[in-house]
Amino acid sequence: MGKVKIKRKSTLIDMTAMSDVTVLLLTFFMLTSTFLAKEPTVVMTPSSVSEEKVPMNNLVTILVSGKDKPGNAGNPDTEGKIFISFTGDKDSTLSSEHIREMMLLEAVKIYNEQHPSAKVTLNQKQITEFTKLNMFGLPFRGMPQYLDLEQSKRDEFQGNMEDPNVGIPIDGNKDRNGRLNDFQVWMKAVYNVAQKIHNDQKESVGGDPAEIKKLENLYTALMRKGEGIAVKADKNTPYSTVQIVFDNLQTMKLNKFSLLTALKSEDEPTN
Repeated sequence: MGKVKIKRKSTLIDMTAMSDVTVLLLTFFMLTSTFLAKEPTVVMTPSSVSEEKVPMNNLVTILVSGKDKPGNAGNPDTEGKIFISFTGDKDSTLSSEHIREMMLLEAVKIYNEQHPSAKVTLNQKQITEFTKLNMFGLPFRGMPQYLDLEQSKRDEFQGNMEDPNVGIPIDGNKDRNGRLNDFQVWMKAVYNVAQKIHNDQKESVGGDPAEIKKLENLYTALMRKGEGIAVKADKNTPYSTVQIVFDNLQTMKLNKFSLLTALKSEDEPTN
């Protein structure tokens, strides 16, 4: 009797459906994820038990650099450098790019009023390049040359913390009606732009007090919630260094702001 041949079943598995699902999931996470923006220097924030989240919109972030080479003595000359970033609203009319352009034009206007013999002039290409910047830190006088650089050259320049031209100039000035330092000029621009946006939105809702109260903009975050400005500093940076930033903010009547921290773990000792 002949050997019975068992019919072989195909082992081929149709993966078309699985591939479609994988691509859809990958696309979903790419479109909904928020990527960490590149910063000029690495800062390890201090830990705390606060679980309050920093808003993703209508935010001015002030970065205070620490000493280079974390974990050892490092270079003290790199500590206390100031960088700023602007984040706009979800609404496309007040996007981050639009907010940055408004901030730049207002800041340059204020600076030129205080420095008539050393005015800063920017062309449209330079203004457009500024709107693409996540974080910047340099004196006003170097802004035109900086914005003319290629992206890689700008990153290289800001990454050199030992360069005296890196970082927004700041000092102990407490006269808001006198000659402002560069950092105070930016903060005055922040207030003016926030006020202008708020006034425009008030008009758009017809002056209705109930509707005005619902407005979510940079001015509301600055003046009512204290969420409009976030200061980010390294956990090893002395308080006296960070206090200079606090004093400058208070000089400009920006008394409500947040300090960025990391969530403390359960096994982390309390100082």
